[in-house]
Amino acid sequence: MFVFNYAEGATLLSVWAVWILVFVALFGLNEIARRWKYVGFFSFVILPIVLSILWFTVLKDTTYTDWFHLAKVYSSTAGCIGFWCIRHVKGKNKLTGKEWRLSENKWALCFPPLILAINILEAVTRDFQVGMQYHGLGMLTDEAMQVLGGPWNFMNGIAGILNIITITGWFGICIRKKTEKDGSMDMLWPDMVWFWIVAYDLWNFAYTYNCLPGHAWYCGFALLLAPTLCAFTIGKGAWLQHRAQTLALWCMFAQTFPLFQDKGKFAVASAYNSNIQFTVSFLALIANIAVFIYMIYKSVKTKRNPYLGELYTDLEKYKEIKALAE
Repeated sequence: MFVFNYAEGATLLSVWAVWILVFVALFGLNEIARRWKYVGFFSFVILPIVLSILWFTVLKDTTYTDWFHLAKVYSSTAGCIGFWCIRHVKGKNKLTGKEWRLSENKWALCFPPLILAINILEAVTRDFQVGMQYHGLGMLTDEAMQVLGGPWNFMNGIAGILNIITITGWFGICIRKKTEKDGSMDMLWPDMVWFWIVAYDLWNFAYTYNCLPGHAWYCGFALLLAPTLCAFTIGKGAWLQHRAQTLALWCMFAQTFPLFQDKGKFAVASAYNSNIQFTVSFLALIANIAVFIYMIYKSVKTKRNPYLGELYTDLEKYKEIKALAE
């Protein structure tokens, strides 16, 4: 599935050690940013401004400037800023004296599914673009890397569209209550249950393997596992927040140090095997079809609208996350 750069002196042990380092760094930085409000503000407001200046001045000859990479870094950062505001912005009405919180505003709660859908749609567009423009092995127009286009791109693009359709229960987004062990005030999404997350991970890994074959080892494998592990352990129920923060941090790193993934002994390439690409895209499509069918089944059975209300309220995992909320 992957080809390590042994010619440059890499070893199986060294490449795995760097992968583990990337994974631990993403997990740890996300943990710091979510637990301390102003560290989060610095990470996703101040730092991107400083780095943007560098990308378009002293680093303009090395950083990624194609539409896709720029859209990814800024959309993921916008998501982090929006989620930070939902978690922490509050005030008092001068006329009534009543306190208000952004997390209680239904219009504000439309932002997380919107930015998530946009982020998925960006990748779906890229999958379709590669499938239409590259019939076989070819170099991307920005000459960043080679891709192997084929029917798997369209299969995975459809999987991504289904992944958007199955985003449910956003009006149930809430804030984690503060405790002695966790004062993060995470943005919880109880209706975003484990099987949707797994379907997303399968789709996104297939997307990176199809469209970013030279980056999938890190931005497909490590970057997907870090927020999922956090959401299933110490940061339960806040997968989208973890995903946005780790994605933004990785994109900022990749924009600043693009050669880390592209050249040198720690660069890891795809095997460019059509059978493998077909298999991972097929698994992603089947998983997302299954989630879609289950969503329809639950909607019909419970007579609940999956977009105007919460759908999975009877599931134990939903109840577990809801119990963590304020």
